[in-house]
Amino acid sequence: MQGRVLIIAGSDSGGGAGIQADIKTVTALDAFAATAITALTAQNTEGVHGVSPVDIAFIRQQIDVVLEDIGADSIKTGMLHSAEVIDAVCAVLRAGAAGVPLVVDPVMVAKGGASLLDADAAGTLRANLLPLATLITPNIPEAEALLGASIGSVGDMEEAARTLRAMGPKAVLVKGGHMEGDDLIDVLVDEDGVHRFETRRIDTVHTHGTGCSLASAIATGLAQGNSLPDAVRRAQAYVAEAIRTAPGFGRGHGPINHAHTLRSFRHA
Repeated sequence: MQGRVLIIAGSDSGGGAGIQADIKTVTALDAFAATAITALTAQNTEGVHGVSPVDIAFIRQQIDVVLEDIGADSIKTGMLHSAEVIDAVCAVLRAGAAGVPLVVDPVMVAKGGASLLDADAAGTLRANLLPLATLITPNIPEAEALLGASIGSVGDMEEAARTLRAMGPKAVLVKGGHMEGDDLIDVLVDEDGVHRFETRRIDTVHTHGTGCSLASAIATGLAQGNSLPDAVRRAQAYVAEAIRTAPGFGRGHGPINHAHTLRSFRHA
């Protein structure tokens, strides 16, 4: 099953994160990507230099026309920069995509530190978007911002995931990349309990777009009929190899190698 993934997110002109990373990820994992762009960013490996929002009515129209014609086997959201955008996306998904698995990457801060979510929008995200989600994928700073509490251990991550799940999403994956040490643990809490996924840190600055890519890879797995734990496991393996083989572009936090799955074509 190829799978159709509708991505609702912002554009990254540097190609490492956002819609560009999402399309590359979905395609590299042999699924079909459709998009609804929420904002344009002028961005490179050194940071976000400008943001131009897309008209809310046009965001809704993009989603509507894709759903009514192409359809979707899963949906992934990324940068939804304001309460108004979040409310609009929630309304159109309730009307046109009930029952479609929804992966929410609660994008709040870019890799370089720029805010990608209005200060007053976090409450709207918690109240309106999280209850629609099949899975949310916060990193530790995002989970702390959503909860208003600090996370300093794997036990704290598990508790945070449980607390966030109580807000309405069916499952929560708290990513452990911001923890100290070489052994990294991501914690998934779903209806079956707690799952821990262990990986090894790769010592590199070329990690731009890893959060976007992981969430899109999970959404792809769900669109292709995989269980949630299996989709997470495959997504982690895909992103780890993309980091390991990163091309080294840019002076800052460089992009990863989304195309590593295409090696057989490259060397044919």
